[in-house]
Amino acid sequence: VHPNVSQGCQGGCATCSDYNGCLSCKPRLFFVLERIGMKQIGVCLSSCPSGYYGTRYPDINKCAKCKADCDTCFTRNFCTKCKSGFYLYSGKCLEKCPDGLEANNHTMECTSIVHCETSEWSPWSPCMKKGKTCGFKRGNEVRFREIVQHPSARGNPCPATTESRKCIVQRKRCQKEGKGKKNREEKRKKSNKDESKETRQESKGRAARRQNREQRENNNKTQPKKRKAPNKEQDLAPADTAH
Repeated sequence: VHPNVSQGCQGGCATCSDYNGCLSCKPRLFFVLERIGMKQIGVCLSSCPSGYYGTRYPDINKCAKCKADCDTCFTRNFCTKCKSGFYLYSGKCLEKCPDGLEANNHTMECTSIVHCETSEWSPWSPCMKKGKTCGFKRGNEVRFREIVQHPSARGNPCPATTESRKCIVQRKRCQKEGKGKKNREEKRKKSNKDESKETRQESKGRAARRQNREQRENNNKTQPKKRKAPNKEQDLAPADTAH
């Protein structure tokens, strides 16, 4: 063993040096050089740090540096995240997105342009004027539609979601709410009055019949009973026989 190589290394090193740190790593760990001031120290990690990508070889697994504009990468030529000021597109970091694409400042990626989409128009509303559908000849009717897809930054903006047009209706008078309510109230009172009148008449009729009946009963009690007139034939019959 070389004098600069130590035994019993720590931190996943297979071999190490007091001056240079890890020289080789245990299986499945990645070897990477970290700069500390003017010196580079070898370390062994389970995964590569930001700005590096891992490569596996039969004798050693190493962490290689990504391109300068990549924050993280899968290989040297395929970035997965770009540094500030660059937009990711197909594994590359670009300062400006290609034609037909737009920069998404939230994800820092080049994405497709999305245009506005709306639903179909609703049917026209009834012809109205000042919130009423009667008492006029000319008014307006409206229709609506909804936005089903909002546009992206460079997409076509949404059109109007409401439309209005003039309309003509047959002239008719509006029934005043107060007058209609008054008529209903008068009808109700009249109906109650008629019912009360019929009830009073029925009560008077029953009282008159009861009074007549009581008067007849009183008359029958106060009048003397009439005696039965004698039968003349029966009274004269014995005298004729005696003679």
